[in-house]
Amino acid sequence: MKLWDKGISIDKKIEQFTVGNDREIDIHIAKYDVIASKAHAKMLQKIGIITVEELVELLGGLKVLETQIENGTFVIEEQFEDVHSKIEFELTKNLGEVGKKIHSARSRNDQVLVALHLYYKDNLNNVKQKTQTFFETLLGLAETYKDKVLPGYTHLQVAMPSSFGLWFSAYAELMIDDVYLLNASIKTVDQNPLGSAAGYGSSFPIDREFTTKEMGFDTLKYNVVAAQMGRGKNERTIAVALGGLANTMSRFAMDICLYMSQNFGFISFPDELTTGSSIMPHKKNPDVFELIRGKCNKIQALQAEMILITNNLPSGYHRDFQLLKENIIAAFEEIKDILDIFNYSIQQIIVKNIDIHSDLYKYLFTVDNINTLVVEGQSFREAYQKIGGQVQEGTYVPDTSKQHTHVGSIHNLSLDKIREKFPR
Repeated sequence: MKLWDKGISIDKKIEQFTVGNDREIDIHIAKYDVIASKAHAKMLQKIGIITVEELVELLGGLKVLETQIENGTFVIEEQFEDVHSKIEFELTKNLGEVGKKIHSARSRNDQVLVALHLYYKDNLNNVKQKTQTFFETLLGLAETYKDKVLPGYTHLQVAMPSSFGLWFSAYAELMIDDVYLLNASIKTVDQNPLGSAAGYGSSFPIDREFTTKEMGFDTLKYNVVAAQMGRGKNERTIAVALGGLANTMSRFAMDICLYMSQNFGFISFPDELTTGSSIMPHKKNPDVFELIRGKCNKIQALQAEMILITNNLPSGYHRDFQLLKENIIAAFEEIKDILDIFNYSIQQIIVKNIDIHSDLYKYLFTVDNINTLVVEGQSFREAYQKIGGQVQEGTYVPDTSKQHTHVGSIHNLSLDKIREKFPR
């Protein structure tokens, strides 16, 4: 069944190419199409297109489908083009002529669009919640290991003293910026497009404010052309937000892979979280973090794909938009899994004691020692040259006692302030 079927057979090769794998993808948005259809049916009754009795029948039929979706028995068979045609078929099969009335005053264009808006909104909030869970885990680790010294690096050269507390809370605070972008995406999709029909509205006296409230949208996408042009713009905005979060986690995963290596040896994980080698019995490979890194980098590439599919399209609907669904939905499912596994794994980190008196870290405190001389009255340039001369001559002896007291530094992490910043 196809919603646009006019009784004309279509070439099977053309059909296979144009439908693609919509059936598999649409399982993710099935429940949202039901939510939108319930709101639409109530609106149709409100404006007199269907009767109260017909509304009761439609809501009952939709409830049956909703239950099937929830328990995993809802299937989109091969004869259906997508979830929307499947749902209308089931309503017609079970309710007769009443089922055929559900498509009045809407097009598949706004039907797809509103289901995606609801899916995006729900899943952006889900990602945000999982990010907050991860954020709290990192702040907890920062508090636990705030006094554990960790060498800081610039250009991968030993630079200045850091700490595990500083390291964990750095990534926690970066996630706040990621949530700002998630919130912007939520704001973008929290606008009801239903009623835009094929992109130019309807001659039916539909009540778009009613469906907006019924589906829990914050506002309405008023201009019907703008509503359809949101297709692609929504996905580009979401790709930026998911990509920002993925970037934070990818860099964190890279740090972990680096710090686990024997040349650094700052951290480890239980054997159960690592893998071995088929020929090297000593190996403890950080496969989970390497896969997190790779998967996150893949998500970051999504923005370019969304731009290239949509950047030169004129106004109105185009079939190109169908190509946006698959990878944006896959990215949502992927990033939720990444957040879960990262949060689970990082809680099992083994933080090692690092000997800061080792010759490896002999110059870790040169800047602190320069600053001590400045406090004692020397100019910075004079102090810099003095310590630099000692380094060159091999006479430098580090003083490791300096404390960093300013907000956000190694000895003043300000974890409470970072926690307060997280958008609630």
